[in-house]
Amino acid sequence: MNAFANHFSYEFRTGIRNRSLLLLNYLFPLAFYGMMGVVMVGINPTFREALLPAMVVFAIYSAAILGLPDPLVQARDNGIFRSYLINGVPRLNILSLPALTTSLHLVIVTAIISLTAPLLFDAPAPVNWVAFAVVFLATLFAAAGLGVLIGVVSPNSRATILFSQLLFLPSMLIGGLMLPYELLPRAAQVAAQLLPSTHAMNAFRGLAMGQTADFWPWGSVLILLAGGLTAFGLAFALFRWDSHHTARRLPTAAALLALAPYAAGIVAFR
Repeated sequence: MNAFANHFSYEFRTGIRNRSLLLLNYLFPLAFYGMMGVVMVGINPTFREALLPAMVVFAIYSAAILGLPDPLVQARDNGIFRSYLINGVPRLNILSLPALTTSLHLVIVTAIISLTAPLLFDAPAPVNWVAFAVVFLATLFAAAGLGVLIGVVSPNSRATILFSQLLFLPSMLIGGLMLPYELLPRAAQVAAQLLPSTHAMNAFRGLAMGQTADFWPWGSVLILLAGGLTAFGLAFALFRWDSHHTARRLPTAAALLALAPYAAGIVAFR
């Protein structure tokens, strides 16, 4: 337990001391939040209705999808995981601790956004804070699972950027943050349901913000939880102790199975 606590403390401090992680955990999401609150609300006043949940989802994506994978790749390539193996550190700790410390950073950022958005930008506050917390945790679980999975399967840091952006950019464009789901063409709606951000925004709207959901909001929560569990399970199965250890329980392409819960949602919510 002491070893786990010390490892957790080290990972948490790294998220503040490391400039890249500090940028992705705090500076980037909060600066983008401020910009969207000033610019986007000024251009489109109706965006204030979605400002709070959209910026929370953006912060989760910034830290978990963009920030979480690369330190895992660097630690593996630098032989740190091999030293963990020699010293008996289980792979479960290696995969879970970065996700847990990232989650703690995101709790802080989400608290800042939630407390200031109604004051600074007249954005509506959640009508159900318990549901807000449930959706936040489900979204965080799903995004952290994908972030860890990207870090596990990426062969190098350049591939990490590519894989992260393949998920991040579509989520920003059609994932319900900037453009409402109901305004998308049907084909884009189908593609959007493969993204955790779409289910996060749907659940936030229907359960926490007192707005009309596009489809069953509790179904979105279940899909997020299933997606996170699937992603973490695949990351555990595909984990390598170093860059030279190529033996895996599953082929790397099995990582695409992380999309299976979201694909099932497309069928369920037709």
